[in-house]
Amino acid sequence: MSRVAGALPIRWSAGWNRLLSAVALLALWQAVALALDDPALLPSPLATFQAGYAELMRGELLFHVAVTLARVAVAFALAMLIGSAIGILLGRSQPLDQIFNGWLVIGLNLPALVTMVLCYMWFGLTEVAAILAVTINKVPTVAAIVREGTKALDRSLFEMTQVFDVKPGRVLAQVILPQLAPSLMAAARAGLALTWKIVLVVELLGRPNGVGFQIRTFFNFFDIASILAYSLAFIAAVIAIETFLLQPIDRRLGRWRRA
Repeated sequence: MSRVAGALPIRWSAGWNRLLSAVALLALWQAVALALDDPALLPSPLATFQAGYAELMRGELLFHVAVTLARVAVAFALAMLIGSAIGILLGRSQPLDQIFNGWLVIGLNLPALVTMVLCYMWFGLTEVAAILAVTINKVPTVAAIVREGTKALDRSLFEMTQVFDVKPGRVLAQVILPQLAPSLMAAARAGLALTWKIVLVVELLGRPNGVGFQIRTFFNFFDIASILAYSLAFIAAVIAIETFLLQPIDRRLGRWRRA
């Protein structure tokens, strides 16, 4: 909210604020490109969009973005399922947490590049190796976040389920998961951001398609405009996932806290 020449305050909606931010970023990009005066070093926004449009018309842009998104979706789903299960087990059992806490610390600090190289060496330059490398890198992050959320669960509710002899499946669905919703969403957001970054590196190292592969190809020709075009296209796809998928799910899961 701001004032113009003593007039009534102007209220900006979130959408207008985001649009203003995007325009400011494009203006800054254009100013830096003009100051450098070297399209080979930093192309202008228009040149970048023209490169992206050319790739779109050739059918390459949508294909490679779709391939990368498919890898992200598979690795993300596997890591969320496995990491959430591990996190709930460790959070609910102190002995298991004490035994495997060191393993979790190692997983959190293991360089992603090491995992990628080892998976490619063990399983070859295959799709399975690529997905496995990404999943292994993401599971510890999810497990750590969900474990801390599990430790903070309301113990009185578990005591009530024991008194009434509630089945484990109903305890998980009606007691554990609703309380874990904030932790699961935090793990999902952190995991998604980590997953797509790792997927691009995996593709750059050993896949014949995807955004990472295209970036490597354009790197060989020093085609910065195309590199930026593919990067912006994939960033736009990830922002769309956050806006139209994760945020609505987060609002839906949080209704019970506001009721």
